Amino acid sequence: MAKLIIAGIAVILVIVVLTTSLYVVDETEQVVVTRFGEVRAVQTTPGLYVKAPFGVDSVTSYDKRVLRIDAPPDRFLDEDINILEIDVYARYIISNPRDFLQTLNTEDNARRVPGQRINAALRAEVAERSREEIIGGDVELDQEGEPITDDEGNSVVRPTNTRTEILDKVLLEVQEDLAQENPSFGVEMIDIRVKRADFPAEVAGRIFERMRSDREKISRRLRAEGEEEARGRRAAAEREVEVILAEADRDANRLRGEGEAEAISILADALNQNPEFFSFRRSLEAYRQFLNQQSTMILSSESDLFRFLQSPGGDVNFDERTESTKQ
Repeated sequence: MAKLIIAGIAVILVIVVLTTSLYVVDETEQVVVTRFGEVRAVQTTPGLYVKAPFGVDSVTSYDKRVLRIDAPPDRFLDEDINILEIDVYARYIISNPRDFLQTLNTEDNARRVPGQRINAALRAEVAERSREEIIGGDVELDQEGEPITDDEGNSVVRPTNTRTEILDKVLLEVQEDLAQENPSFGVEMIDIRVKRADFPAEVAGRIFERMRSDREKISRRLRAEGEEEARGRRAAAEREVEVILAEADRDANRLRGEGEAEAISILADALNQNPEFFSFRRSLEAYRQFLNQQSTMILSSESDLFRFLQSPGGDVNFDERTESTKQ
């Protein structure tokens, strides 16, 4: 029984020693082993490793993948003294875990200290650039140097590589700055990019108000142009209507005149063929008109109107006249 107890204790001690003396390095990690603050080993290859047990050696692991720095948004002045609020981020790797442990120690410090260097380098570059260069676009100009606008009155902007050039230069400056650190920070900056470049909130309101007034100016101009176009088209339509009506009146008067002339010609021909019969027909029409009216008329008995009533046969033999006309 005593031997079993001793054997059990020995097994437990072995397990404890192995647990405290073995450590694993993951494929995404790199490990620095320190003993009382002094670096004893650096492991960057995945595997199982041995260290001094019972806390004699301490293991600090760092990510060896690409890490990100989100620099705090800051205000910058461009060459025209315009205030811009720029938010940048950067990518870096821990290239030397030993130096990283001895200088920055934690990833929080790695985000803070290089972030300050990034903002400082970016501030120097922005101060020498215009807003268009920082944004990465430039207004297109015509041959006379005036801005080209689209149908809505907006300036046509062409993309440029100026922002990329600025960030590349900032990256180079930061890399040179970090390379001059002694002792080294143990980090390597890979890339720097701008997330946002905008006006501050207190300035944005005035800019939006100016944009609104510009839009209203454009809308008034377009509305005036539309009204002018409408008046022109309305005047043209009214002029065309007047021309059409005038031509219609002219044609109607011409046709009416031709019809009246033809009617007069027909009446004249009929009158020439048998004047007495024509006079007799006109008298009958006159009788039909006034005899149907409930009115009183006083006429002389010798009036021509009663000539055919007084002498129905008249002085003329219509049959003979008609027969002579036919011949």
